[in-house]
Amino acid sequence: MAPENSKDSHAMDQDVQPPPSKLLPKEAKKKKEEKKDEDLSEEDLALKQQLELYVERVQDGDPAIQKMALEAMRQEIRTATSSMTSVPKPLKFLRPHYGTLKSYYEKMVDSELKRYLADVISVLALTMSEDGDRESLRFRLQGSIGDIGSWGHEYVRNLAGEIGNEFQQRQTDEQPVDDLMDLVKQIVPFHVKHNAEPEAVDLLMEVENLELLTQHIDKGNYKRTCSYLTSFASYVPEPDDTLVLDIAYQLYCKFEKYPDALRVALRMDNTQYVKSTFAACKDLLEKQQLCYILARQGVLLELDEELADNDEQRELLQELISNSKLSEGYLTLARDLDVMEPKTPDDIYKAHLVDGRASAGASVDSARQNLAATFVNAFVNAGFGQDKLMTAPSMDSSTGSSSGSWLFKNKEHGKASAAASLGLIVLWDVDGGLALVDKYLYSNDNHVVAGALLAVGIMNCGVHNDCDPAYALLFESVNKEDPTIRIGAIMGLGLAYAGSQKEEVLDLLTPIVQDSKVGIEVAGFAAMALGLVYVGSCNEDVAQSIVLALMNRSEAELGEPLARFLCLGLSLLYLGKQDAVDATMEVAKTFHEKISKYCQVTLDSCAYAGTGNVLKVQALLSLCADHLEKGDSHQAPAVLGIALVAMAEELGLDMAIRSLEHLLQYGEQNIRRAVPLALGILSVSNPKISVMDTLSRLSHDTDSEVAMAATVSLGLIGAGTNNARIAGMLRNLSSYYYKDPSLLFCVRIAQGLVHMGKGLMTLNPYHSDRFLLSNVALAGLMSFLHGSLDMKSIILGKYHYVLYFLVLAMQPRMLITLDENLKPLSVPVRVGQAVDVVGQAGRPKTITGFQTHTTPVLLATGDRAELATEKYIPLSSVLEGFVILKLNPDYQQDHLSS
Repeated sequence: MAPENSKDSHAMDQDVQPPPSKLLPKEAKKKKEEKKDEDLSEEDLALKQQLELYVERVQDGDPAIQKMALEAMRQEIRTATSSMTSVPKPLKFLRPHYGTLKSYYEKMVDSELKRYLADVISVLALTMSEDGDRESLRFRLQGSIGDIGSWGHEYVRNLAGEIGNEFQQRQTDEQPVDDLMDLVKQIVPFHVKHNAEPEAVDLLMEVENLELLTQHIDKGNYKRTCSYLTSFASYVPEPDDTLVLDIAYQLYCKFEKYPDALRVALRMDNTQYVKSTFAACKDLLEKQQLCYILARQGVLLELDEELADNDEQRELLQELISNSKLSEGYLTLARDLDVMEPKTPDDIYKAHLVDGRASAGASVDSARQNLAATFVNAFVNAGFGQDKLMTAPSMDSSTGSSSGSWLFKNKEHGKASAAASLGLIVLWDVDGGLALVDKYLYSNDNHVVAGALLAVGIMNCGVHNDCDPAYALLFESVNKEDPTIRIGAIMGLGLAYAGSQKEEVLDLLTPIVQDSKVGIEVAGFAAMALGLVYVGSCNEDVAQSIVLALMNRSEAELGEPLARFLCLGLSLLYLGKQDAVDATMEVAKTFHEKISKYCQVTLDSCAYAGTGNVLKVQALLSLCADHLEKGDSHQAPAVLGIALVAMAEELGLDMAIRSLEHLLQYGEQNIRRAVPLALGILSVSNPKISVMDTLSRLSHDTDSEVAMAATVSLGLIGAGTNNARIAGMLRNLSSYYYKDPSLLFCVRIAQGLVHMGKGLMTLNPYHSDRFLLSNVALAGLMSFLHGSLDMKSIILGKYHYVLYFLVLAMQPRMLITLDENLKPLSVPVRVGQAVDVVGQAGRPKTITGFQTHTTPVLLATGDRAELATEKYIPLSSVLEGFVILKLNPDYQQDHLSS
């Protein structure tokens, strides 16, 4: 009851009062303020009246009183500790007087007091000033020269933001910026001291003076600073990204973190830095770790006197750089995981799990089925050195070896792929493999010889041997009569010397590319091989010879499917080199219209591959928006181009996947055929559920080419993961397409890829925590994808050995820890999903959902490992591949841990 009565009485009161509209504005305001004052606690009221008194005193005529009032006001503001969520009390109460103080400031004569007042107004402007008029900064520049940090962190951050805008403004108006730089020199040390290195970096980037950073970073904070620099380099446009990485490189060198410095040098693709890092590192163990990093990136560094102390040491290091330990490490991993037993294609197909009708259709096209089995067998047993089809010892000496019998279960060009599969089985093991391949080099069947030559190239892929067997065995066959043998030898050279820029290969293959009497397919493979050997080198001679070949060929020849390999070979020279491609782009515009656009798009997408350049993605997307006549073929490489450019960082990658979904809905047929392949390379060896579902949907598409591309891409996203869900999808597809030999062939290839290396391998071109991109691996993937753009004539035709280009990207996805004598050492490690902790305060956990294993262990895409023991210190901050551990001198054995 009571409340209602009070309400009524309140209403009566209101009736007595004059209506509110009649109140004079001044009275109304006063009433409001009185009401507000009643809400304040006694302390706050006292503070408010105190501050109002100070404001009046500041305007006093007597300088001494002014000074006291200002000092007191400064003191109040500085000591006002408040939670970060609300405005500090003194600032809140001084807000109404902001205008008063400003107008009084304008009347003051220039003195020390005026500067003191400017300081106070600058802090008030933090909450009061309008957007964009940068008053806080203006009064700061007119204020006293002193410690700005004492006004609090929020104030300094606000200033930093205003400085960035002001700097841009002055740059456009061409005004001096020295006063701003003086402030920056105060703010940066403040940020660094208060663990806000990322903010210091951002400010210095805004004022284009990142070099200042190196003076303020010390041993305690260089790690956080460098991790911020290296990770945001992906989002910075050219050429600033190199500048950012350069600073990170200098910091790592300053604190003698050579493995990290080397990774940054490799990311910048700066050979000079690679050498100087190597020379600066004096510790032999650490040098060996550097060699393992170089070997993983595929950089062949010739060590001279400066880089190695003596001959013995040089031989040891050179052996590590040439990757000759890869096979041994891989087999150690396989033994540890107990997967040495060879697998047959039937173990992979698991036909007994599929409905009855598939097995009945198995005899449809036996040569095609045998060819598929050859590839599956090669991919699954890759690098193990033994299998049950090609290397199995003969069962009965009178019937000849069983491997011979499998070889001849393949028809003509199928024999080439069968013989070449031997190279994949003995991958990386040159000494053991040559003995097995040798007998086929002297066969009477040209296809077998071609396959054997290719096998020599495959087994030398990614490893370099002192006696250089690949060149010695292959160079004579390059100029034989038979085109099949020539292609085998040429492709073998391309695989064996990819990325090595070997001049003998250049001298051997340029004449073939330029000779217009040579068949276009041989010239195409020769251009590809040169592109692989000189990948990302912008080599003039190679470019010129391929350009001439493209100009001199007839229209009919340029219409052949393999003529595209000439374009791709040319484009690989500029892989990731951005504007270095411009001159060649201009030349490409003059080619025959049949190939000109295709060539331009391929050049553009290669040059910006892995850069994340947004403008290029937009340009390629707009190319895909055109609805064209049937004959045009340049939209398919544009779709692949979108994937290549956007794969640089996670954010762009997700956006690209969304854009590709749109292309599927609205694009023409030739675009739809390329979309599955683009999805395949965006999440290669990384079976994301969303991508998997899209591809699964497309694998039942009415257009058989889309279905084939989607099926092969299912293999790519699951490559080397043994992913059970994809394996199940592929088994269902094998029964769905049991009557269609072409699609069944694609399903088999995909099955082989998913179980590649029995699940110990990856095709991902990125490594070292997704920081480094291997050019050679990317080139291999692209060669395969461009081959797949025309499935029917290349992969399902007689050039199925294009599949072997994938060898360039095959790497064990392992972590092997070694002791100081480079022998495998078992230690406990935690393996879990990597978490991005860049720029976070404190020491957050870098992995989540981890399990503890003992090395050697497998790492999936997006996994990260960390040591679970303090007994050893790893020489590399990224635990991937081969990592050398040294004993921790400060380690104390815990009685529990023993």
